[in-house]
Amino acid sequence: MKTFSQIFKSANEFLIPNELLQQKPYVAITNDIEVSVWPEFVDNKISQIGELFIWAYHVRIKNKSTESIKLLSRYWRIVDECGNVQEIEGEGVVGEKPLILPNGAYQYSSGVHLKYPSGIMSGKYRMEKILNKETFEIKIPNFSLDIPSSKTVLN
Repeated sequence: MKTFSQIFKSANEFLIPNELLQQKPYVAITNDIEVSVWPEFVDNKISQIGELFIWAYHVRIKNKSTESIKLLSRYWRIVDECGNVQEIEGEGVVGEKPLILPNGAYQYSSGVHLKYPSGIMSGKYRMEKILNKETFEIKIPNFSLDIPSSKTVLN
């Protein structure tokens, strides 16, 4: 099983494994902005609060519009198999507020842990058009977090 350090060499480096690139990503398109996500089960560990199931998720944001945009903030909603909800909001992603040029892309990897083997993540990004400072939201596709040995999947 890979460790986070094997997946993330640095906060800014996108290290999606080739075997994941062969899989169809979860995709959502809003206002000519395409968000693709590849989830990856990393490991499970025993901690002071019990067993934790750890995933990485790899995101590519492709600007198919004719305007430059900036990612301002993110919102994540994570629901585990028992219905427990975590909501995460914050500025940028992985410490950055990237500028994405027309026909350009930005990619990053991050991680999440749950107390149960399965869950679903969904969310949105708040973006800004550079020329007129107009802000808008784009959808992050819902994606499933299921350990590979799971007989059923949630999503």
